[in-house]
Amino acid sequence: MITGILLALLAGALVSVQTLFNNNVNTVLHSNSTTALVLGMGFIASLCMGFLFEGADFLSWKAMPAWFWFSGVLGIGVVTCVVKGVRLLGPSYATTIVMTSQLLCALWWDSAGWFGLEQVPFTAQKAIGVTALIAGLLLFKSKPKEMKQRGMQHELS
Repeated sequence: MITGILLALLAGALVSVQTLFNNNVNTVLHSNSTTALVLGMGFIASLCMGFLFEGADFLSWKAMPAWFWFSGVLGIGVVTCVVKGVRLLGPSYATTIVMTSQLLCALWWDSAGWFGLEQVPFTAQKAIGVTALIAGLLLFKSKPKEMKQRGMQHELS
């Protein structure tokens, strides 16, 4: 369990760094070019790591449902939406919204047992947790009244 938690924390940190890198690339390239570059580099890195760590077994793929193959297509949507969201909202706010959406969708899919997941009941504890997360998102973006007034005074001067 500790390993899973550490990997999840690392994934969150890597996603944040990747988001910032992608945003910087997007200042030079168009969104679709950024997405192609990011996913293309990921493909090359995945190939190298696959052969390095798995050898010939890397290409020994078992039969799987056809819809599994569309996972990479979803990656195009992920990278494109995050890059554009960061450009429009800023990294912290966009990442917070992405995480909230990710949690809500994961909770929904767990509760429904979709995509081959074991169905996990939706509980009051989960509802409270999601509500707290959304409240945190709203607090994160809201500004205290005095800051808004200071900002308006600064704009007037």
